[in-house]
Amino acid sequence: QVQLVESGGGLVQAGGSLRLACAASGRTFNNYIMGWFRQTPGKEREFVAFIDRKSSTYYADSVKGRFTISRDGAKNTVYLQMNSLKPADTAVYYCAASEKLFARGEYDYDYWGQGTQVTVSS
Repeated sequence: QVQLVESGGGLVQAGGSLRLACAASGRTFNNYIMGWFRQTPGKEREFVAFIDRKSSTYYADSVKGRFTISRDGAKNTVYLQMNSLKPADTAVYYCAASEKLFARGEYDYDYWGQGTQVTVSS
């Protein structure tokens, strides 16, 4: 089992920045692909980014160039640095862990955090 706890959400003005963190506990952190998803009411959970075991990164087109995912094995933590935020980025952001070799879809992930709210005002 892996337990995931997100932090760092909040309210920010458009053009601002936030950094989300997801602390993992339980089984070996470096064995997992770590991903970020987001969800707004009435919509499906949307892929944002993932980082694999070798720290290769993959992004949704909507956040490419603005968001950066990273991981710190010593701290068992994955981060999502979000810059140039837009109102359209407003959502609950979820951290997730996958045992697969490639994990872009929601159903590729085995463990989920509880989510953290990000609100971007115009």
